[in-house]
Amino acid sequence: MTDRNVLITGANRSIGFETARQLGERGVRIWLGSRDAERGKAAADQLAAAQIDVRVLELDVTSDDSVQSAVDRIAAEDGKLDMLINNAGIPGLQPILPSEQPLDDIRTVYDTNVFAPIRVTQRCLPLLRASEEPSVVMVSSGLGSLGWLSDPANPHHAVNILGYNSSKTALNAVTLAFAKELAGYGIRVNAADPGYTATDFNGHSGYRTVEQAAAGIVWLATRGAGDVTGRFYFEQDEVPW
Repeated sequence: MTDRNVLITGANRSIGFETARQLGERGVRIWLGSRDAERGKAAADQLAAAQIDVRVLELDVTSDDSVQSAVDRIAAEDGKLDMLINNAGIPGLQPILPSEQPLDDIRTVYDTNVFAPIRVTQRCLPLLRASEEPSVVMVSSGLGSLGWLSDPANPHHAVNILGYNSSKTALNAVTLAFAKELAGYGIRVNAADPGYTATDFNGHSGYRTVEQAAAGIVWLATRGAGDVTGRFYFEQDEVPW
């Protein structure tokens, strides 16, 4: 066992849940964020049955009050946060042409995929600063890579979804901005592409397993102090912004 802990948003299922499981098996205490309290408890019960130290948080990342309440509880019980994994995300309407996607739907995607990670990260900063080796991972997507999307030879080039893709590109910019500011505090901030993973998110059409997807996130979250910051990775390979 270690005394390290992690907050994972959207951790009651799929990649978030598997990330919690893999980190929990390493002895990391899990703060399992879930918008739905019952689903969060059910997920936490599964982890606890595997002897993982887990505490469930009813957490709506789009709500200032909900995020602050979660942060206050972590502060009261742990006094610090070693790892923050901003995993919660939504796809928006798909498939749909960029010219036809309603602006309200794009706003909703941005609320969860962009503004929520900013909100959670900002509120968690006092706890991260109290850690000896703090790390933040933004769960992004290869569909946010302008380098890949603009390359006709890359498989991502054909996936032209305005709301989701641009939200992940924006999240990558958020990652870099935080990384540049927080480097002086020893807080590493990086983005992870889990790859096209079979989840409810895509009707289980992905070719990767949640185990594979989570492994890259766990690798990035657990890098040691002084390791890289402000980078974007798929598994352990750097991805172009």
